[in-house]
Formats: sequence, structure tokens, C-alpha cells
Amino acid sequence: MKYFPKMIGERLYLSPINGEDLERYAKWVNDPDVAKNVGLYSKMLSLTNEKKTLEKMSDEGHNYAMVLKEGDELLGNISLMEIDGVHRSATLGLFIGEAARRGKGYGAEAIRLILGYGFDTLNLHNIMLNVNSGNAQGIACYKKVGFKEIGRRREARFIDGRFFDDLSMDILATEFRAKAK
Repeated sequence: MKYFPKMIGERLYLSPINGEDLERYAKWVNDPDVAKNVGLYSKMLSLTNEKKTLEKMSDEGHNYAMVLKEGDELLGNISLMEIDGVHRSATLGLFIGEAARRGKGYGAEAIRLILGYGFDTLNLHNIMLNVNSGNAQGIACYKKVGFKEIGRRREARFIDGRFFDDLSMDILATEFRAKAK
């Protein structure tokens, strides 16, 4: 078996990252549409660099492959990073690799799964994320799940000759649980 369901949703599950997906991840992080939203737009990542990244992600933190139940198709990844056990906070990051798979609700489903895990299993209280203000689809997804804008760093991202704001958003465990009811 290539994937091991850790958190199971209606249409997808989250699995530990599989190093066999190296070429697919390298393709995605070098795709300008993905790269500009995950902060890698100005970098070209080789298979060697991506292999090191995947190995590191597999060894530490809470980094998961997002996998469709039907056909065990890899969609992208989602992570809880910068986990602070004292303050009970973390940072969320994710991407969906193929453009044809975006806008179908998979991101929202994966976020709900990892938020439930973060709040109910890891006992976190606050989970935040940063998003490029030009990523309207991502912002809409985060708001749908319950994230709220908490700050804005003006013109902090330079992409394709334009500046974009860097938005900070977060959600509290109590807000997530109230929305889940």
C-alpha cells in the first residue's frame, strides 16, 4: 500500500507523505500557479532539493499527503508547522497540485480534517496561516472553514512584477467546534 489513511473524510484522507511521489511534488512546486501561493515562486527546485524536503517533512512535524479515496489519487499536501505546545498554537500550510482539482472543495475538507486533529488530538487552541492577497480562491476556502483575517502586511510579496499583501488568518478551537455543529 502506498498511502496509509490517518485522518479520513468523506471524499479524501490524509496520509503520511510517501517519498515515491518525489517527481510529482517536484513538478507541482515548480508550477508557477502553485509556487506563487506557497512562497516558492522565485525558486527552481530540483529533484535533489525536493527529495531532501520530502525526507525532512516525513521525519518531522505533521505533514500529510491529501489523497482522494477513489483511486488513491494524490492531490497535494497539508501541514501543521511551528507547533508550540506551551502556547498551544501552530501554523497551517497546504496546496493542491493539479489545477483541475482546485475549486472542488477538497482543500476545505482537508483543512477540516487537520483542524480536528490539531484541536482534538494535539490539544491546540489557535491555528493560523498566511496567504497571498492575490489568492482569492484560497482566501474564500479559508473563510468557508472559519478562518478570520487577523492582520495584513502590506505589499510584502512580489510576484510577476506586482506587489501583494500578505494576509494572516487564524481560527480558534472554540470557533472550529461551534462551526462544526
